[in-house]
Amino acid sequence: MTDEAQLRWMALGDTTRQPPVVMLHGGPGLPDYLGDVAPMVADLAPVYRYDQRGTGQSPWQGRHSFARHVDDLAELLDAWDVPKAVLIGHSYGTDLASRFCLTHPDRVAAMLLMCGPFVGDWRTGDRAERGRRMSAAQQEQLRALEELPHRTEEQEVELLTLAWFTDHADPERGWHWAAQGARRRRPINWAMNSELGKEGRADPLDEHLAELRACLPARAELLGGADDPRPVAALEVLALRLDIPLTRVDDAGHEPWLEQPNTMRAHLRRFVQRTVGS
Repeated sequence: MTDEAQLRWMALGDTTRQPPVVMLHGGPGLPDYLGDVAPMVADLAPVYRYDQRGTGQSPWQGRHSFARHVDDLAELLDAWDVPKAVLIGHSYGTDLASRFCLTHPDRVAAMLLMCGPFVGDWRTGDRAERGRRMSAAQQEQLRALEELPHRTEEQEVELLTLAWFTDHADPERGWHWAAQGARRRRPINWAMNSELGKEGRADPLDEHLAELRACLPARAELLGGADDPRPVAALEVLALRLDIPLTRVDDAGHEPWLEQPNTMRAHLRRFVQRTVGS
């Protein structure tokens, strides 16, 4: 990057084809975890993924800001010689995709926002649903782990498993996926999470929706798991405000490709095919 930071990126498919797909992982503060999603469409268009600065194999120390992360994506597109890209964001990655579109609308060929961004007072419903999916003992243990000034490796894994298993429609399989992710999606950059979370609250995407609607590419869609603890009603409101379609994936939570891989593969392929084939 222009500030000498080094970002790790990966490409799958024929990178001579245009436009490519760029997948933006969530967090903020997690390394890339979309390695199982990229192959679903890599035969239709090349797929780029990267560890956002400060995560995974993109080590970096410094203050995080949306502007810096937007600039990172623009610089990566330049490095890949990509004038326009199809952006597919997940969770926080949808917020990053949206803010990139606000800054560089001419570089977005299409945009699919998966399981986000959430606007309005969605956190109240999210907290209530997570509480319903957890036992009293699990809630108490999660609070106790969160309050520890320092955590061991096993305590960190337990905290993340408790925090993430409610993301899924099926609690039994959700516990397995959360425990797996708690060991693989590490280390978590908690400072990055805090800094971008604070900036997001100070400058919420909610206040830029009219501007975003005006600069969206011709093909822009929302997708959400019907059983995501984050209320799908918030995505319905967003779809109306942006005037774009919303696809609900039944029997799936916050990572719908895990619970409904065939449905997700079909939808992603339709979206990418309509974009690169037009």
